[in-house]
Amino acid sequence: MEKTVSEAIAYRRSVRIYKEDIELDDEIVRKCLLNASLAPTSSNMQLWEFYHVTDKTKLKALSKACFDQPAAKTAKQLVVVVTRKDLWRKRSKANLDFLKKGFEKTTDKKDSTREKFVLNYYKKLIPTLYTEFLGIIGALRFIFFQIVGLFRPIYRQVRKSDMRIVAHKSAALAAQNFMISMSAVGYDTCPMEGSDTLRIKRILDLPWGAEINMVIACGVRDDKGVYGPRFRIPFEEVYHKV
Repeated sequence: MEKTVSEAIAYRRSVRIYKEDIELDDEIVRKCLLNASLAPTSSNMQLWEFYHVTDKTKLKALSKACFDQPAAKTAKQLVVVVTRKDLWRKRSKANLDFLKKGFEKTTDKKDSTREKFVLNYYKKLIPTLYTEFLGIIGALRFIFFQIVGLFRPIYRQVRKSDMRIVAHKSAALAAQNFMISMSAVGYDTCPMEGSDTLRIKRILDLPWGAEINMVIACGVRDDKGVYGPRFRIPFEEVYHKV
């Protein structure tokens, strides 16, 4: 029986050593990745990809690229979360096509205003935010938005580096969905940032525009896999009711 959401969150730990004699069910891991794809994402752009690695040769190569840290070396499978900001045109068009089909089926006049806003969002605003050339357009965009912001509230994170952050935030939300889903079925994970991302891209044959968000080790925890009791800063220090 799957754990509840609260139970899965409490169960999840960064497990660094996995049992050698217990294999993972590929289909269960795939279903957890399906849950990852349902995570919230900025403008519904879904600028992510998930590489579910089960091939032994690839696992060994990826472990080396992750500096053979115990979580990578003992993992039964690895999941590489990749951001694909370079696919913004394709993903934006997919949203636009989907929305157009939906609006074609409605006759409600109230929807006409919403239709105009939503379609303009993907036709005009998204290209405005994502179009880039050597960081120059982003810098000009940033200056313009800051000037407009002197007179009214406006979105200010519009530079090339800002849009990279947006893609990585969305990918991280998806990764968390995946790890909680794995916990729910009794599987364990460890998100790893320590890696040679260039080597990982070469191993997975990723294009230049792809970026590694994180590598997630997967398996079933060994008795020594969790290094100690969970430590968290007192909640009162991080919780602010306004």
